[in-house]
Amino acid sequence: MVQMSVDLSKLAVREQLDIGSLSGKVVAVDAYNVLYQFLSIIRQPDGSLLCDEKGNVTSHLSGLFYRSIDLIAKGVNLVYVFDGMPSTLKKKTIEARISRREKAYEAWQKAVAEGQAEEVRKFAQASTRITKEIVSSAKELLGYMGIWYINAPSEGEAQASYMCSKGIAYAAASQDYDTLLFGSKKVVRNLTLSGRRKLPGKNVFVNVNPEMVDLDATLGSLGITRQKLIWIGILLGTDFNDGVKGVGPKTALKAVKSSNSITDIIEFAKQKFNYEFEVDPKDVEDLFMHPEVSEITEAELGKGVSKSPDAEKIIHFMCAEHGFDEARVRKFSDVLKKARGTSAQKGISSWM
Repeated sequence: MVQMSVDLSKLAVREQLDIGSLSGKVVAVDAYNVLYQFLSIIRQPDGSLLCDEKGNVTSHLSGLFYRSIDLIAKGVNLVYVFDGMPSTLKKKTIEARISRREKAYEAWQKAVAEGQAEEVRKFAQASTRITKEIVSSAKELLGYMGIWYINAPSEGEAQASYMCSKGIAYAAASQDYDTLLFGSKKVVRNLTLSGRRKLPGKNVFVNVNPEMVDLDATLGSLGITRQKLIWIGILLGTDFNDGVKGVGPKTALKAVKSSNSITDIIEFAKQKFNYEFEVDPKDVEDLFMHPEVSEITEAELGKGVSKSPDAEKIIHFMCAEHGFDEARVRKFSDVLKKARGTSAQKGISSWM
């Protein structure tokens, strides 16, 4: 089974983040990543998604609307970055995800029939998928809210990372550590996921807090370059390749420190673990080092984050079309309008 994003949790330098410290700063958000979060978490007791009377999914709209306004009210300038065409190297990952969701859906239906409450939620979340309709409605809502969104040419997290590495954004927001491999100087995790969460399969609750991962601090603590961090990712497994079975973070770090090229990494896997990569690691390295991205200028950024919300269109879309409570939506729309009015008074230099 292909690795679903590299796990660098034991190597990355992280610290708890006060959202207030992001006030006035631009954060490029991996849109698909947060949509998956909202669709996984915001569900009915039987695990089904929230829907309007026409059967349209609305779980993501609820999360996108209320959570975005909460962050904007705290001064965060959000830019959502949507995936474009996936890399050909990601084909195996996509196929594995589809298979995993199909199996989870079958398990979910069985759990519902047997009344297994804990299993219901677990398998319902695992069956989460993003459709064209979900993406389209998310973009429509963001447009009415005056929140800028970008369509990346390929990987959304690569585009968000590029914006951060070039100083167009202060940080990239994603749960995936692949964002570090793409070169994001700062990565915010749990931006839209903070709060008290139940651990899967256990009657235990934990507090999930936002945290900042610093690329330079991570590289400094490990004594390696970003290129070698990419090699670690390749050994552990990324969205684009399987990892080497038996290689953990410590072994991977030791291996890259004694290597001078990706060829050495290939030889290490072959000699020490009798393993040959299913894709050329050189292609994976090149994808992380030189991803397909779009150039974004400061002028485009300034124009994008200065858009004003359209309260009446928000209310029509959320309430008339999708059945949300008008009083609550109108209340939050007023909060959004006030917050956007305050941020629009700030110059572009204060956002960088």
